[in-house]
Amino acid sequence: MVNMVNINKIYIKNKYDNRAYELFVFKHFENTYGFLFYNDYFYKQLFIRCTIVSISDIINYKKSIKYFRRLFMNSLKKVEIQEENESFSNDDLFNINSWGADLSFRELISMYDEDDLIKPDLQRKYVWKIDEASRLIDSILLGLPIPSIFLAKKDERKLIIDGYQRIMTVYDYVNGIFSKNNKVFKLSNSKIINERWRGKTFKELSDDEQRRIRNTTIHAIIFEQRKPNNDSGMYQIFERINTSGRTLYPQEIRNCIYHGSYNKLLMNLNKNDLWRKILGCDEDSRMTDVEYILRFFAMKDITNTDDYNKNQIILKKFLNENMAKYCNMSNEQYEKYEKNFITVISEVYQSLGETAFNNISYKYNEKDEFIYSDQFVNKFHPTIFESIMLAFDFAISKKMSFDNLKQKQLDLLNDPNFKEAITTRTTNIENIKKRISLATKYLFGIEYEWK
Repeated sequence: MVNMVNINKIYIKNKYDNRAYELFVFKHFENTYGFLFYNDYFYKQLFIRCTIVSISDIINYKKSIKYFRRLFMNSLKKVEIQEENESFSNDDLFNINSWGADLSFRELISMYDEDDLIKPDLQRKYVWKIDEASRLIDSILLGLPIPSIFLAKKDERKLIIDGYQRIMTVYDYVNGIFSKNNKVFKLSNSKIINERWRGKTFKELSDDEQRRIRNTTIHAIIFEQRKPNNDSGMYQIFERINTSGRTLYPQEIRNCIYHGSYNKLLMNLNKNDLWRKILGCDEDSRMTDVEYILRFFAMKDITNTDDYNKNQIILKKFLNENMAKYCNMSNEQYEKYEKNFITVISEVYQSLGETAFNNISYKYNEKDEFIYSDQFVNKFHPTIFESIMLAFDFAISKKMSFDNLKQKQLDLLNDPNFKEAITTRTTNIENIKKRISLATKYLFGIEYEWK
């Protein structure tokens, strides 16, 4: 576990990624030593400082060291490229119209049945318990006000932004089946429910009580983006207002806002066997894997956007605009994009295997000098992914050879310029171009052609 290198430095081997963590040992006063725990991931920043009686006593601190290392590794797992987490605000919000409308549950039920009222896929499933659902029906029968819902107008249909649980509770009760367990929907026998309808189904209510439920109105705040015709403002509305109980990831929102053939394509490509082997995991319910595929197509198209002539992109906005641009792509374009991704991912997997998009574990010698590494970190790296994918895509178009690329991949990952381009200012246009160009140069010996 602990190996002495010299009087001043100890390396601790990390069994997970073959990275060495350094303990610098120094003398405070006679027979007393201390050590500093550093890590190359954080550019040699101080992690922990301890005091010990002698160097030999380091062995007695093995359990403590293992604990701190485990704590430290857990923090490393949380180190992600932060570019996608930044929200944005722009004038698209000023192109949003909103108005209030009182809609009866009779209307909402009819709209839902006729597919004019849509539950986005990202909305959580029906989760209310029978007591919660019964309480809402009880409130309606008592004539109490019901909290507003939020809807987004898309063409002539409406998306449920907030209020799905309330709408579906009334829908289920009127139709007689409780979605949570697919059993007959009877109001709870709890004392919290008025005894006049306690334990009753909808059909067991009086005609007047049934009409009261159907005719009760709920206030709806409806949003519509007038221009531009790309739903960019709607994305921001959904991000700010949805209260589904969890923080929504960007691709979850896109899946809701940008309905169309492009979204369907991304979802289907995400099931590709080779893609899943490279990722090494099941499909992500938060859709980050779908977003990576979108990222490939968007970066490939970057020269055809206004962002290409700017200093940097706002990644979230950039991906939104790409989804809006190709939202309702033709069948011909769908097939072209599908073939493109499958061809590229197949060549990548055949040439580089399951570590195609992984970074290496950076190594340093005793003089703190970077040394060549051939050890991969077991983690998908988004900026490496886009660099490798676009390099392969370009090479395929030029009919290049795909022989002996594994060593070239290691050479690329050990290049300090590439390391900088994939880890710092990753949304800067020059860094985007730099990492894609370097990947193309190292792997195939050709220059990537930019407009």
